[in-house]
Amino acid sequence: MSMESVAWSQLYRQMNGPTEQRPLRLATAKRILAFAHAHHRRLGLFLVLSIGSALLAVATPVLAGRVVDTIVGGGPVRTVVVLAVVIAVVAVLDALLGIVIRWLSSRIGEGLIFDLRTAVFDHVQKMPVAFFTRTRTGALVSRLNNDVIGAQRAFSSTLSGVVTNVVTLLLTLVVMMRLSWQITLLALVLLPVFVVPARRMGERLAGIQREAAGLNAAMSTQMTERFSAPGATLVKLFGRPQQESTEFGTRAGRVRDIGVRTAMLQTVFVTALTLVSALALALVYGLGGYLALRGQLDPGAVVALSLLLTRLYSPLTALASARVDIMSAMVSFERVFEILDLTPLIQDAPDAKAVPDGPVAVELDHVRFGYPSADKVSLASLEDVATLDTRGGEEVLHNVSLRAEPGQLVALVGSSGAGKSTIAQLVSRLYDVDSGSVRLGGQDVRELTGRSIQDTVGLVTQDGHLFHDTIRANLLLARPEASEDDLWDALRRARLGDLIASLPDGLDTVVGERGYRLSGGERQRLTIARLLLKQPRVVILDEATASLDSTSEAAVQEALAEALDGRTALVIAHRLSTIRNADQIVVLEHGRVVERGTHTQLLAAGGRYAELYRTQFADDSEPAAA
Repeated sequence: MSMESVAWSQLYRQMNGPTEQRPLRLATAKRILAFAHAHHRRLGLFLVLSIGSALLAVATPVLAGRVVDTIVGGGPVRTVVVLAVVIAVVAVLDALLGIVIRWLSSRIGEGLIFDLRTAVFDHVQKMPVAFFTRTRTGALVSRLNNDVIGAQRAFSSTLSGVVTNVVTLLLTLVVMMRLSWQITLLALVLLPVFVVPARRMGERLAGIQREAAGLNAAMSTQMTERFSAPGATLVKLFGRPQQESTEFGTRAGRVRDIGVRTAMLQTVFVTALTLVSALALALVYGLGGYLALRGQLDPGAVVALSLLLTRLYSPLTALASARVDIMSAMVSFERVFEILDLTPLIQDAPDAKAVPDGPVAVELDHVRFGYPSADKVSLASLEDVATLDTRGGEEVLHNVSLRAEPGQLVALVGSSGAGKSTIAQLVSRLYDVDSGSVRLGGQDVRELTGRSIQDTVGLVTQDGHLFHDTIRANLLLARPEASEDDLWDALRRARLGDLIASLPDGLDTVVGERGYRLSGGERQRLTIARLLLKQPRVVILDEATASLDSTSEAAVQEALAEALDGRTALVIAHRLSTIRNADQIVVLEHGRVVERGTHTQLLAAGGRYAELYRTQFADDSEPAAA
């Protein structure tokens, strides 16, 4: 490695060191070793070969010195040829070792990335909905990408680098001291001139790089929000394209200026250190030549010392920044472990069983519930806040009891914030109650397997979510083994078959981000088709038609009639006209059941339901009268 390469390497390490200093925690080290244990055989071979590579690196300068001594001494040609062959063999072995070491490094590094990513991904999928409502998606994705890769470097780069550099340094010092202790000591005296500026300049450049990273993150956030369909629409509606362009240009201009400044600082730094290395080399030639002319040093030793100089500076410089490398990897590991240490609120009991076969009744028995506080489901670093919001835990459902018999349709009505959607989430076991119980088929959902609950309960929300994928892929989420006929049957029953058949790509049509290439009614009917394909025994409709126009609502209502036929249903309704035929209507206010009965009974009672109905009827009739 040339001295210029050493300078760039040192500068890179300093610039990309950790932004915060943390003590080395024994518990973290143990967890790292636990992850590494799966690759212990490759790691052992990797370290052995790295040591072998270090031995070969020191052997070449020594052999080169002997060649020079043999030539100067007029030695036999055979000796020169043999030494040259040995140097060639060493070079070939070093090249082969380099390839094998690189392969092992890749296998270990990529294997560790796979282990960490899958562990984090699987763990995140177990987190409650509250986790996702609080967490910045970009911050979470960064843990799966940047931090996992940072942790991987601990094994593929830092570990082997420390071992190789220690062995190389010790061997080089021993050889150089044997050749000339005077030159060796002078070379060590010059080392601070090489290392100290690197650390200071690295810290300065690291601050600039962090500023650039922040500006790049801001630009990325602006692009992500403005390039989405809702964001682009909002910008156009408020006529702000020029202001958006100005803001983006300001950030981009700052990044440009930082890039120029960084490039010049790097060039000046590397040029200065390369000059220092050249002066060190001149010192070796000058003092070594002087000693050689006086007969105190062999000419071959001067050549060997000059070649060994980089093998002295390179490991010393790398080891000087080894702490930075280790701390950087440690920070990355700890940020990954932070995610893995979050305890999922919803977990299957050890003896969990499946939902009983046959028709399913839904029951809430004296349920009390409050949404979990931030400290139970999130991290400050994932929310981009200094401290987590301490609010939360306030009870939103107070002693709620209701029952939907198998095949019955029970409607939940009430003001916004009354607790209707909360009940839907509890029945689906997206959350667990604080007291009381939620039962499916007479069994507490906490005693049932999560998979059987997902198979039993189907939920359609007001804004049915679709992935940026094909219609086929979005449908198969409900039942991956479904046949082509099953897909078309579900679409026809959702009153969507003719539309999909008319599309050029049919089932392979991409619906766009969140399904924005479809109209609101089409998007909602597609989510109903997905529900029909799933064939759940319990259906929950959370204001599934609230945001639709009359025409779309009529089509969706037809599709819903198919979805509800013969199933136990909980329907959260905004438009009371849609639930007149419900077997039971439960009226909620402020998390309490205030009324229950049929449509006729509740109107006759003249209570809260009658008030809501009269208010809505008056609101609906005014446009008609106009």
